[in-house]
Amino acid sequence: MYFIDYVIILLYFLLSIGIALYYSKRASKSTDEFFLSGRNLPWYLAGLSMVATTFAADTPLAVTELVAKNGIAGNWIWWNFAFGGLLTVFFFAKLWRRAGIMTEVEFVEIRYSGKPARFLRGFRALYLGIFMNVIIMGWVNLAMESILIGMFGIPESQVMLYVFASMFLVAFYSALSGLWGVVVTDAFQFVLAMGGTIILAIIVVNSNQIGGISGLQHKLPHFVFNFFPAISSVTSAGGAFALTVAAFLAYVGIQWWASWYPGAEPGGGGYIAQRMMSAKDEKHSLFATLFFQIAHYGIRPWPWIIVGLCTLILYPHLGPDAKRMGYIYAMNDFLPMGLKGLLVAAFFAAYMSTIATQLNWGSSYVLNDFYRRFMKPGKDEKHYVKASRILTILLMIASVIISLFIQSISGAWEFILETGAGVGLVLILRWFWWRINAWSEISALIAPFVILPFIMIYKVEFPISLYYLVSGTTITWLIVTFLTKPTDEKTLFSFYRTVHPGGVLWKKISDKLPDVKSDTGFFKMFMNWLFGVILVYSFLFGIGKLIFGDYKSAIIYAVAALISIFIIYKNLISAEGKIIEGKTLATQRNVGMKE
Repeated sequence: MYFIDYVIILLYFLLSIGIALYYSKRASKSTDEFFLSGRNLPWYLAGLSMVATTFAADTPLAVTELVAKNGIAGNWIWWNFAFGGLLTVFFFAKLWRRAGIMTEVEFVEIRYSGKPARFLRGFRALYLGIFMNVIIMGWVNLAMESILIGMFGIPESQVMLYVFASMFLVAFYSALSGLWGVVVTDAFQFVLAMGGTIILAIIVVNSNQIGGISGLQHKLPHFVFNFFPAISSVTSAGGAFALTVAAFLAYVGIQWWASWYPGAEPGGGGYIAQRMMSAKDEKHSLFATLFFQIAHYGIRPWPWIIVGLCTLILYPHLGPDAKRMGYIYAMNDFLPMGLKGLLVAAFFAAYMSTIATQLNWGSSYVLNDFYRRFMKPGKDEKHYVKASRILTILLMIASVIISLFIQSISGAWEFILETGAGVGLVLILRWFWWRINAWSEISALIAPFVILPFIMIYKVEFPISLYYLVSGTTITWLIVTFLTKPTDEKTLFSFYRTVHPGGVLWKKISDKLPDVKSDTGFFKMFMNWLFGVILVYSFLFGIGKLIFGDYKSAIIYAVAALISIFIIYKNLISAEGKIIEGKTLATQRNVGMKE
């Protein structure tokens, strides 16, 4: 690191703080401005913010580790979430925007009734806003530790002091600027982070040690370039990344709809729901989420994958637990003066965009769904904005403490996927089946924690553990649902008038509300989901084939993407030949609420 590198990093920090100061006055107006940007985000800002948040400091390192261990196909461990992401785009984005709520947790009390609903709202506010949130920030902090140690040689005994300083800066501008500042900073940070990783990939792959893409292909075995894992009865097949049939079905057939995971919640949720609810209207909400899915899965991974492949040649001595450090070594060894500072700033940008969103999102739950709902109701907006800023700082401190106890990023991933296994179906069906009640969610949240110790006793490893967790949790919440009273009709009527989700599973309620125009066209929504999946994977594999010189396959994927775009566009056209306008649906919602 040279003087110019430090200057670039300093300029990055100053610009981030400047954006926060610019939006601080706007954020002070109300909690609606602080947490939802006044519900006025354009689709491109909302979408960029989603992409930036999922690009954390740990992401390039995690992808490098996956590629170094299992080749390109190793990324199916997270690529499978695209199925659920596209479900959110076409089935749930408009519903979240239509609900008119501040947080995902607030949904509980517009959908369910009675004491169970009140308990669930308070419990989920603390469970997600504090417990799960600090674990997520903890593993992001752990990745930042690796970067600081690898780039600056900071001793492990001191590195948490630097992480704390970085988090304090993020907490400061998050508390100051609210969601507007977070989102605008996200857009700047994403461009910087993505630009930096692309530059690194180009420099490393074209170095003398690698010799370009052709040299990369020549020096590595063919199987590492496979886009799909081998399906085998054993976990390795000729050196290629292989999954047993059971493991493959767990990833592709179960994980994406059954397990709760930040940024890939079944039915949408967390900061994804926050961005959807912050959009200008339903159309902006849908487009923002679609852009996020394409960018997140289809475009962004390739610079990380290329560097990950290069590390197999450059650092063959790295052990299984140190392969992620290959990315940092590549930064150190190949970036010239100035560009090194730019990429370090890019990693700070990736880190800070994720932490900023987690702090804003987590404090919105604790403030809106616990503090304001149960502890201090009826206070003015200035009081709640001040409380939000204090909560942001407290969450930051809690996450730093938790970081001291997290030893493995992949271990934290698996913990969250296993403890959230089975709740996904409830989160999906609560929109489309009137019989789901608060007890359904409560039992689905608790069941995995009861089942997981037995899984550990019998040493059932992930992802096979999902079969037991999901089936056990699903049986539990179904039994509880039919043994408990349904949500009262008054609440169901109000919810249906507001959201009007439609579908045969709401027939008992919709038949009693003939004046409410329900959503229709579920077949077209399903077709949009199907072709949305084809679109995302066509982008992903088409770009990959283009990079590796398989132009014929790249053209085929491009044609598939264009056909998918055409079909989705046609299906988004209403019977009158116009794209469904969010304003029309919002007007209908307001009329329903007045009635």
